[in-house]
Amino acid sequence: MVRIADRSGDNSMLFPDGYHTTTVRVRYAETDKMGLAYNGHYLAWFEVGRTEFLREMGFSYRETEEAGYMLPLIEAGIKYVKPARYDDVLTIRSHIGSKPGIRLRINYDILRDSELLATGFTEHVFTDFSLCPKRPPKYIRDLITGMWGNYSGSSEEEKKDD
Repeated sequence: MVRIADRSGDNSMLFPDGYHTTTVRVRYAETDKMGLAYNGHYLAWFEVGRTEFLREMGFSYRETEEAGYMLPLIEAGIKYVKPARYDDVLTIRSHIGSKPGIRLRINYDILRDSELLATGFTEHVFTDFSLCPKRPPKYIRDLITGMWGNYSGSSEEEKKDD
């Protein structure tokens, strides 16, 4: 069995406020006739943010699957605030969105400079390869719980429930 590398140390140095940031540039092919980024691409940008966040947190999708787990999407939501346009450099801010368990919710902000363009979330569930829900191993839970505790937006009441 492949085990995800143990990187369960203190992630507060990597993510002091619980947020991970990455950037993307809006490509011409991602815009519509109005010159605006097509709404469906925001989910793809969420995926970029999530993938890089999980990788820097200590586990990648590849490692997760090699360990016998999958993370299918079960729910997503987006609130569009302002449009992105061709050639904009977007910052994707990702953080753990709810107390971790068998489900993993990640919240996102998409910004152009400091201007908020969209907010949203994706919710995933840990499963085996037959898509039966499966509790993630302790080292993954510890990584996620550590990030949940680092996120400054989680309330003290929610943190007490850990």
